[in-house]
Order: sequence, then structure tokens, then C-alpha cells
Amino acid sequence: MAKKIISLTLIFMLIFAVGCANKGVENEKQSSEGKLRVYASIYPMYDFAKNIGKDKIDLHLMIPPGAQPHDWEPTAKLMTELENADVFIYNGVMMEPWVDKLLDTIDNKKLIVVKASENVELLKVQDYITHGHEEKNHHHGEYDPHVWLDPIRAMKQVENIKNAFIKADYKNKDFYEKNFKEFAEELKALDEEYRHKLSKVKNREIVVSHAAFGYMAKRYGLIQIPIRGLNPKEEPSAAKLSEIADIMKDKKIKYIYFETLTNPKVAEVLATEVGAKTAVLNPIGGLTKEEIDSGKDYLKAMKENLETLIRTLGE
Repeated sequence: MAKKIISLTLIFMLIFAVGCANKGVENEKQSSEGKLRVYASIYPMYDFAKNIGKDKIDLHLMIPPGAQPHDWEPTAKLMTELENADVFIYNGVMMEPWVDKLLDTIDNKKLIVVKASENVELLKVQDYITHGHEEKNHHHGEYDPHVWLDPIRAMKQVENIKNAFIKADYKNKDFYEKNFKEFAEELKALDEEYRHKLSKVKNREIVVSHAAFGYMAKRYGLIQIPIRGLNPKEEPSAAKLSEIADIMKDKKIKYIYFETLTNPKVAEVLATEVGAKTAVLNPIGGLTKEEIDSGKDYLKAMKENLETLIRTLGE
């Protein structure tokens, strides 16, 4: 009799557990029902999509927090998920060299693909990497992909994302238009803050660990001197380091900027050699998990970069 009671109890527990699991799946399904299923390649695209789509989209960041965007490639699991996506957003300009292969692999006729850099005025890498001992060309492409570091160009990327959401979900057109207008005002304010504050600093040269800040420099009258090209893992030659050291001594440059996702060793060694200090400039291509958990986003990271530039270029 006892065994029978135990067996019945186990059966009821199993039924209850299965019911709870099914309810959980159903709740998850209901939470995303009616929403656009959106995949964004890198963090800036994710942030821009979040500001426009808000609670109308089910948003996924493809490259995990802390990963280096230049090196990452999509998994088979992610490619399978994209078969059911509504919108796929990527930066373009060879920031994601895997995109063409990805789009050739998946079979999703309804997928709206957004190349966020479409119709954005691009800078050629060689326009600002002009030092005599430039490394052998290991660039990802002819143009600089770090478009989002210029708030005005970022606004065009956001507009491209907004237009895609309207195309995919026209009934919520006014919602997306309203969010775009609000976020565009924030980007304009950010641009004005950069323009106003950087106009007052006495030094204009920024020595950076890799050539990620060309758009920012171009917009605000700074001169970018990159240790590496577009590839943050490219090792600079002794000749290149010597040349940058000479430039720093000649122009009395006091800081070298490295990034959160790259090894600072080269920057630190060069700084020691010329008697300079180091500071962090965030290219925002991929925030760390800790940064995201702390509430950091595109606007906050850009303002932190501005504060760093004001503090260091004013010395």
C-alpha cells in the first residue's frame, strides 16, 4: 500500500513539473508574441535597435559581451535561430566579414537585412594612416568601419534601423518614428557637447592602440595617430613604434590610449619609453558583461570617452 501511495505521489509530482515547464515555455512565447525578432551583430547596432524598438522587439545581441568583434564568427545554433528572425542588423564596411557567408547559408525569405552604414559617408583608412613606416596592409577593407563613433554618422545608422522596423512592422510606424526623433535629439546633444568641449582643449593629437577613432577625430578636429591599423591584434614593427615615439617626443604628447578589449602591453611599453601616461578610450564595438550589467550604454560610453579626452588633452 505504501509503495502504491509513493508511486502515485511521484506521478502527480511529474505531471506538476511538466505542467510548470510547459507554462514557462508558453509564458516566454507570449512575452515575445507579436514582437519583431531582431538580431544585431555588434553592440552599437544592438543599442541603436533597443532605443528605436524598445518593447516592440525581441532583441538579441549576436557577438557576446567582451568578445572582440573583429575575430568572432557565428555559431551553427545562431544561424539556425536566424531562420526565424524578422530583422538582422549589421554595421557593414567589413566589420563583420562573415555576413555574406551567413546570408548565403540561411533560408529566410521574410528576413529584412539592415546594413546600418548604408548611405553613410565613409572614411578611407589611408586618409589618416599616413606615417612613413606604415605596416604591411592588414586592413579589413579600404574603409574604416567604426562609423558609430561619430554621433552624426551614428544618427544615419539609427535612421536605417528605424526604416527597417517600419518596413517589418508598419502598424507601429508612429512608435518607431517617435523613438527615432527622441534618440536623434540625444545624438545631436552629444555631438554639440563634443564639439563645444573639445574646441577648448589645447592638444589635438591622440595616440591610440588601433585605428578605431578616425570618424571621431575627423568630426572634432583631432589627429589620430594609431599604433596599429584596423586590426587590433596586428603587431606593430619596431620601426613603427620608433616613429610614433619620435612624434610623441616632438609634439610633447602626454598620453597613449588603449582599449578595454585589447591587451594594453604595447601601449604601456611605449608610454614608459617616452615618459607618457595611459588612459582608456572605448571604441564601443563590444562592451564587457560588467559594463553592460552596470548600466553602461552607447551614450554613457561616449560621454566617458569625452571626459577622458577633456582631462588628458587639457594637460
